[in-house]
Amino acid sequence: MAKTNPLEFLQQVRSETAKVTWPTRRETVVTTIMVFIMVAFTTIFFFAADMTLSYGVSLILGLGS
Repeated sequence: MAKTNPLEFLQQVRSETAKVTWPTRRETVVTTIMVFIMVAFTTIFFFAADMTLSYGVSLILGLGS
């Protein structure tokens, strides 16, 4: 494999970066909001699952009296 010098490498990086399709500001904002919504739903789900399992274990072990 041929080695490239640093200048050639930077030119290649620059040309590859020019090919990237960058998201618009609106796409970034919408995606960020969707992530926060999914995090909230996941938090609520795992909180409810934890409370349910905790209640079930305490009933099974007889500690829920």
